[in-house]
Amino acid sequence: MKITNIHAIEILDSRGNPTVRSFLTLEDGSIHSSSVPSGASTGSHEAAELRDGDSKRYGGKGVQKAVENVNNAIKNVVVGMNADPDSVDSRLIDLDGTHDKSRLGANAILSVSQAIVRAAAHVEKEPLWGYMNEYYFSGTKPSFPQLLVNIVNGGKHASWNFDIQEFMVVPNSNIPSESIRIAAEIFHSLGKTLKDKKLSILLGDEGGYSPALSSNEEVMDTILSAGKNAGYENVKDFRISLDVASTEFFKEGKYEFKKQNKWLTPEELTEYYSQIGQKYFILSFEDAFAEDDWDAHKNFTDMAERFKFITIGDDLFVTNPERIARGIKEKAANAVLVKVNQIGTIKETAEAINMTRRAGWKTAISHRSGETEDSFIADLAYSCGSEFIKTGSMARSERLAKYNRLLEIENNL
Repeated sequence: MKITNIHAIEILDSRGNPTVRSFLTLEDGSIHSSSVPSGASTGSHEAAELRDGDSKRYGGKGVQKAVENVNNAIKNVVVGMNADPDSVDSRLIDLDGTHDKSRLGANAILSVSQAIVRAAAHVEKEPLWGYMNEYYFSGTKPSFPQLLVNIVNGGKHASWNFDIQEFMVVPNSNIPSESIRIAAEIFHSLGKTLKDKKLSILLGDEGGYSPALSSNEEVMDTILSAGKNAGYENVKDFRISLDVASTEFFKEGKYEFKKQNKWLTPEELTEYYSQIGQKYFILSFEDAFAEDDWDAHKNFTDMAERFKFITIGDDLFVTNPERIARGIKEKAANAVLVKVNQIGTIKETAEAINMTRRAGWKTAISHRSGETEDSFIADLAYSCGSEFIKTGSMARSERLAKYNRLLEIENNL
């Protein structure tokens, strides 16, 4: 079935900043839309997000240029094509012609890339996850991911109240109706615990609490206490995972732990991770070192595998098959965080996922700090059998949209 029209508009994300939503029309008259997220702590190797730079509109963060690119350059080449995702994505990549999608903008391109997948699923009369499973991940059995639920925000997401950016709980169950309930109960128990301590229960960018606790360790102790109060035990029912986002505090070969007023070498930071990892039975460390500190990542992964920690690369890989290939060769991690807007098309996202799985590594499909109500990544995570999904806390509708979509899939909706 052919594409008859594409139209984009400027909308707002969860932080009140502009982003792109595109509407794609097929010749049967059906319309399929998609919205694009935006990151706060972004890797320098990510595909380029096109912003207007006009200080008179949204502080320079407008996306009218990206919208115009969809409504003109992209529309001119895509209208009339069949609703085949790989063909459309390949055309968009060629049209842009840059290594980082800086001409058209990854935000413009992705808004169309996601919409065409939805349109193709409609043509085949399949649910979105079913279509993606057959089209991109043939031979892989769909399965529900474990939830990486960010319940305490730190770092850049919460004005540096802690050095570590995200403290997550990970229910052991991957059945949505069970795992979501466990995470929600721990989240609300944590809120009560903080309130009893007369600490702030205001929420950070991704819906987690951002209290003024004294250290990374006090955060984890408080989470474990809240879990126990909710009737859940560490290891038995859930685990703790960390997104360190260390690129944000890396400078001249060292890492600044501002709360402790310390500068740590990679070796000292590795030792610190080893200590807290064993003490708290931490499941995974994401971006434990800076995006180009390859040697530190390799040494940490070698250590981590002895203790069965999962080491997840985010800024290190930016969902880019070229960087993932290097990581696999150098054994710089054992899991990849997958963010569709880091690479800009679903075609390339699927390539990154399949490359990761062939290496025997795990995947974690992820949101961004600036999100929309679009639940696309929930279907993506289920369709590729991802081990994990990371989509924020048990608060804020743009986060809950993804969890609620997993519940719908569980109930065959």
